[in-house]
Amino acid sequence: MHVPELLLRADHAESLPRLGGMARPDGVVIVSERFWAFARRDGALLEGVMPAPPSALRRIPLARGLARLWMSVAPLLRKSGVAKKGERRILLLAILAPFSFVFLPSPFDMVGWIAVMIGLIAWVFRGRTLNLHGAEHRAIAAVEERRLASTWTGEAKPSRFSLRCGTNFAALVIPVTVLAERIWPFQAALWTPVVITVFSLALSMELWRAVQESTRRGARLLLYPGLALQRLTTREPQVEETQVALRAVESVLRRELG
Repeated sequence: MHVPELLLRADHAESLPRLGGMARPDGVVIVSERFWAFARRDGALLEGVMPAPPSALRRIPLARGLARLWMSVAPLLRKSGVAKKGERRILLLAILAPFSFVFLPSPFDMVGWIAVMIGLIAWVFRGRTLNLHGAEHRAIAAVEERRLASTWTGEAKPSRFSLRCGTNFAALVIPVTVLAERIWPFQAALWTPVVITVFSLALSMELWRAVQESTRRGARLLLYPGLALQRLTTREPQVEETQVALRAVESVLRRELG
């Protein structure tokens, strides 16, 4: 089985960029800080440049978390072909819907949060997305383990579970939001739920990244609920599906490595 030359070269690279991604029903998106690529199951490949937030924003706690969160969905929201117009509207509705819960009394606001989360997960993981989600994780793990060539041929099968998966972030958001509501020190006002929602998203992103970068085993306990949830949000991918993800990886690495 022919292995793309760049993957062979990347296996011996001293350093490679940190990658992330997302699965779609018809393909896999892989992103670095600078570039993204969407490889489809039909062989098509779309490429683009990631938006860059102001450098000052990257140093501000909480604000940098919101910036990272926005960047994680940027390829879907742009007119790039990754998501159709109707899909972009659904995603924007899911993002903005929680802010309308300001008009709902407790505990109905949390019920609304959970309903939106479940609906978004059901929408995101339709079709072959579960298998391609596993392929996305496997391809990124192959980069980190320098096993790209053997993963392409199917000889190696890096884990389909990932500490950096958005599922882990979603599993953190709900308890952080509940806790923030309980300990909010200011008098409740009409805008309070909106502020709590934004604060919880930003704090969850900061906590998520801190846990990923921590060397303490105890810190990883916070990711176990998300890792357990990945048993539902991923499926074992076929070799061909993993190759779809690796083609997106190849596109990003080609531009990163020059």
